[in-house]
Amino acid sequence: MQLSFCPSADFDQLKQALTALEAQNEIHSALVFAADANGWSDEQLNPLLTRSRLTLVGGLFPQIIYQHQAYEQGFVLLALSTPLDWAVIPGLSDPEQDFDAPLEALADAWEASDHEEQAATHLLLVDGLATRIATLIESVFDQFGLAHPHIGGGAGSLSFEQKPCIITPEGLMMDVALLARLPLRASLGVAHGWQPISLPMEVTRAHKNEVHQLNWQPAFQRYQTEIEAHSGQKISADSFFDLAKSYPLGINRLGAELLVRDPLLVKNQSTLVCVGEVPEGALVRLLTGSPASLIEAAGQATLDAERLWQQQNTHDAEITLVIDCISRVLFMGEQINQELAQTGTARPQFGVLSLGEIANAGQDYLAFYNKTIVVGLLGQDKGVTGTTE
Repeated sequence: MQLSFCPSADFDQLKQALTALEAQNEIHSALVFAADANGWSDEQLNPLLTRSRLTLVGGLFPQIIYQHQAYEQGFVLLALSTPLDWAVIPGLSDPEQDFDAPLEALADAWEASDHEEQAATHLLLVDGLATRIATLIESVFDQFGLAHPHIGGGAGSLSFEQKPCIITPEGLMMDVALLARLPLRASLGVAHGWQPISLPMEVTRAHKNEVHQLNWQPAFQRYQTEIEAHSGQKISADSFFDLAKSYPLGINRLGAELLVRDPLLVKNQSTLVCVGEVPEGALVRLLTGSPASLIEAAGQATLDAERLWQQQNTHDAEITLVIDCISRVLFMGEQINQELAQTGTARPQFGVLSLGEIANAGQDYLAFYNKTIVVGLLGQDKGVTGTTE
């Protein structure tokens, strides 16, 4: 593996970096994580992606991570010495789209492949502003199960305008998911650091990522009452996110940590629009946290990943991949770098600040998270040669 980084939004820098990788015969594919603020268009990227001899997968994200620092511009590349299996799942907001059939065919094909017994980690990247992400995640879990760990997140823009953001060998795409099979071992840790401060509320009416009613009341009115009672501050639809970023919703899960959902905005003065679906009938609680609790959670996720790696491997991991939620940056400000510092300094680190996070540890449910940090330790099979720079 080769890790490289550029803090510049200059598109020529990306072209030069990829040209340098293409000149190395031992390099066959690369992960490309770039910042949305670079302003790169599909007209710029598509010729580069479709004509490259390398298999290029990745996305445009609100920010990127390199060596425990968050960057609003630039890109990071992870070059790999093997080709990648990959697939695009379209129609991520289409209510009629069947995800099970194409994913079942893909799972069967990958299971029958010659390298099935080798290490594999599935990278799952989605358009973070699509409306059926959680449904897709359920289908991925149903078809692939716990055979391999999954890690990934939501690409897109903090403008909350849906636009092409998923990098594929066929070009930059919108409203899709990309699933790629990395020839690497992985151990994952997942934590969020948010704590409940309200009694459970039933989601009495919802559709996809829109919550219409909580306890039979308009969702925003109920949410507004709970927040104002706890914070002593007024919240309105116009100034919603300024205070809402500190008060996500937590969905109760049997035998697992609360699943966080991030309310983004208010629709029609009554509906909460969230990152990710909220199922009707679910019980949710209002959550809050502090920079200290979020930083502590990052340390816990790292410890969990390290512990799992040591249980499953006799050699050390080579690199750390961090998928961290952009709304944690909006909540913590510059303290986000203190959080990233908790993810370990023993190996190179890269990643993204995303619109939602995707993970399972190979031993647990696959889920779409909000306001959560995922720490992934990656490495090749013992005895497989390669370098990390």
